This record gives sequence, C-alpha cells and structure tokens, in this order.
Amino acid sequence: MNLLKALAKVGSMTFISRILGFVRDTLIARVFGAGMITDAFIVAFKIPNLLRRISAEGAFSQAFVPILAEYKSQRTFDETHSLVNRVATWLGIILVGVTLLGMLAAPWIVALIAPGFKAEPDKMQLTIELLRITFPYIFFISLVSMAGGVLNTYNKFGIPAFTPVWLNVAMIAAVLFFAEHFAEPIKVLAWAVFVGGFLQLIFQIPFLKQIGLLPKFEMKRDDEGMWRILKLMGPAVLGVSVAQISLIINTIFASFLATGSVSWLYYADRLMEFPTGVLGVALGTILLPSLSKAYAGSDDSEYSQLLDWGLRLTFILAAPAAVALAVLATPLVATLFHYGKFTAIDVAMTQQALIAYSVGLLGLILVKILAPGFYARQNIKTPVKIAVFTLVATQLMNLIFIFGLHLNHAALALAIGLGACINATLLFYHLRKAHIYQPQAGWLIFLFKLFAALGVMTIVLYFAMGDANAWLNFSLMKRLAYISGLVVLGGITYFATLFLLGFRPKDYMRRVKH
Repeated sequence: MNLLKALAKVGSMTFISRILGFVRDTLIARVFGAGMITDAFIVAFKIPNLLRRISAEGAFSQAFVPILAEYKSQRTFDETHSLVNRVATWLGIILVGVTLLGMLAAPWIVALIAPGFKAEPDKMQLTIELLRITFPYIFFISLVSMAGGVLNTYNKFGIPAFTPVWLNVAMIAAVLFFAEHFAEPIKVLAWAVFVGGFLQLIFQIPFLKQIGLLPKFEMKRDDEGMWRILKLMGPAVLGVSVAQISLIINTIFASFLATGSVSWLYYADRLMEFPTGVLGVALGTILLPSLSKAYAGSDDSEYSQLLDWGLRLTFILAAPAAVALAVLATPLVATLFHYGKFTAIDVAMTQQALIAYSVGLLGLILVKILAPGFYARQNIKTPVKIAVFTLVATQLMNLIFIFGLHLNHAALALAIGLGACINATLLFYHLRKAHIYQPQAGWLIFLFKLFAALGVMTIVLYFAMGDANAWLNFSLMKRLAYISGLVVLGGITYFATLFLLGFRPKDYMRRVKH
C-alpha cells in the first residue's frame, strides 16, 4: 500500500467534508449570526462532541485499533470477527445508558459546562432543550467511530473519511428547507445533528458487510482481547479526558465573556479544523494501523521511518497552512461568514481568534502524528502524563492572557495553540529519550529550505492581499474569486520554491505491506 496515495485519498475525502462544513457554517452564520441562540446551539452540540472524542475517536480508538491490528496479523479471521462482535455489543449497551443519562441530566450538564449562561435564563433553557435533542448523537457517532477503526485497520481509509459528509448534508438541508417550519428555527440544527449521526452509521454498514466484519450481538465477557482493550482504555480515557477538560474549561471562561465569544471561537476553530482534519487526522488515521503492525512484527526500523515520514509531511503541509491562516485571517473570515446577521464586528472578533489559533496549528497537528507513536506500542500512560501537564500549563496561560493581558476570547485560542506546542514538544522528547524514534538524516537542511519557502510565500500573500478591511465591502463573487486566487498563488509560490530548492514528490512516497 502506498501511504502517500492513501493520505491523498483520505485527505481528499476529508476535504470534501470540510468544504461542506464551511457551506454549513456560512449558512448558520448568515441565518443565525453570532449571538445568544448560536451560543446556545454551539454549547449543546459541543457536549456530545466532547464525549465522542473521549469514548470513541479518543480513548476507544487508541486502545482498539492496535489490538485489532495485532489480531488481524497474528490470529484467524474468526477470532478477529469475534473480537469485533463483543466490543461492538458492549460499546452499544454502554452508549444506550450514557445517552439516556445525558438527556435526563441536561440541566446539570449545561450548568457545569456553561455556568455563565445562568445569568440569562432564556439562553440557559434553550441550551438545555437543544442538548436533549443532540445528545443521542453520541450513540450514533461512537459506533461510527468504531466501524471506522475496523475499516481503517483493513485499509478502507476512504469510507470513514467520507462519512462526516452526511452530518454536513443533513445540517445544510435543515437550514435551507426546514428552518422556516420551526417555531424556534435554531432547533432545526439540533434535529439535523440527530439525523446526521444516524445517516453516518447507516452509511458504513454495507462496507463492514463487504469485508465480512459486520458486528453481531455477542455478550461473552471472557475475551482476552476485549479485556486488553479495556485495560488500555483506563489510562486512555484519562488522557483524552484531560484534553477535553481543557476545552470544557475554555467554554466556561467563554460563557462569562461578551455575548458572541463562544460563536467567535467556534467559527475560528472551524477554519483551524480544516488543515487539522485534512492533514492531521488523515495522517494519524493511516499511520496508527501501520505503526501498530510494525510494532507487532518487532520491526523497529520500519516503525522509526514511518514516524519520520509523517513528521516531514506534517512540516511541509501544516506550516504553510498556519502562515496562510494568520496572513489571510480577515479575507477568509469575511469570505466565509460576513453575510446576513454576521456583522463586521463579528469578523474582527473571529479574526483575532483565528490568528491566535494559527500560532499553535503546527503543534496541534504534530500531536496527532506523535501520539500514535505511543498508542501503537500500547503505551498510553506517557501521553496521559504529558496531557495532564499540558492541561495545567494551558489553564495557567488562560489566566495570564485573560486577566493579565486582557486578550478576552482570543486568549483562549492562544492558550490552546501554545498548549498543543508544549504537548508536541514533550511527546517528541519522550519518543527520542526512549529511542523509539530515530530521526533520519537531513533534517537541518530540510528545515532551512522549508523556512525559505515559507518566507517567500508570506511576502507574496501579504502584498497580494491588499487592504484586509476592504474585503468587508466586496461582493460575494469578488470575495470568492480573490480568495481562490490568493490560495492558488500562495500554493504555487510555496511549492515552486520548494521545487527549486530540491524537493521532489517521489522522495515522500512510502509503501507498506497490507
């Protein structure tokens, strides 16, 4: 299997999903703006998303995929299918309980996550009602994530990468065709989340059936593999929870700031999630099964080379994205969101958050590459310890940036980004200290050429962009044409400079055995 080709496939599927996500968010911004009702929806949607990252995409995947990869390479197909059956059965039972409990406890959950909303009873009540509608999403999306882990382990990377498209389709359709039929139009978004989760689960079933691993109900509790997964999940839940606790604390801080702060951070975060998803999640997705297989086969050289390949690609692709987001912050926010109820003030506030986020983009993506270096070896304790330290450091920075430097909502974005850089640095240090990762030759000249290309691209984009504030008065078509031109110009400038400095795509081709 060609990993670069797999990355391109996963990245392209994720790209489609992210583009639809921008269409979705543009519609939400235009119809609902960045005020009380959008703050309420974003908090209500964030809560099941946080649990999803803990139970499914986070701790569960970190524990499940390495064991499943080991079963695939060392055990029979029937044993592997039995593992999938038992894990799916118990996961489904637990999720039903969590979903029901979450819907019942909605008032207390909202009070915990967004205590600042108590000062506005209408906002508080709306958030509770929206949360009760969105909470079943955790049931659907957790099973979707498990199915995605199975498909990724069997090199069916494109299907899980495309799956999120259905959530965006559901939300876009809801805003365009159904919002006007609701007494409270914002509730159409909550129901779209529910339907989107269901569609994502249904979409993956035929592909699981195709590889013969569609789960069946099987409650046997003495499966050795399942107990190993549970054993790994203990520290994994703690580690992932630490990261999510940081996000929860940020939401708590934001709930006390000016109305709109939650929304401004959300829209900036959506722009940040584009490169994070297209590159970071895609690379982490294809690396984890390959690293797990290399570890199971005791191939330390292959293991180290895979990590090195992932790190170099991250620098090549993530660094220009971070620079472009910072330089083009106002044009990007204006082009995507400055319509209808999304005012010029909203553009300025979101731009501040986006620039703050961009400082840590490289760190955010590097974490998604470095952490699988530990997960593949079934070592989750080390990333957990680092995550705890990062949490403390992030919250200390929040206090300094908000109360000392008075950066308001942008402080929360800056602290997350710098915290991710700290996290990535410590992960790298421990990989090197334990001799898990041995850097390949040529890193210094690689970084020198990379920064030279970044410098050229930054200068070209800055002068080509013109007066950033003038973008607020451009028409929709003019904004789209100009931003498309800038993106193409920046890409051509950057990659042409890399080419002149000796970079060649063939140097980053990497093959692994199925």
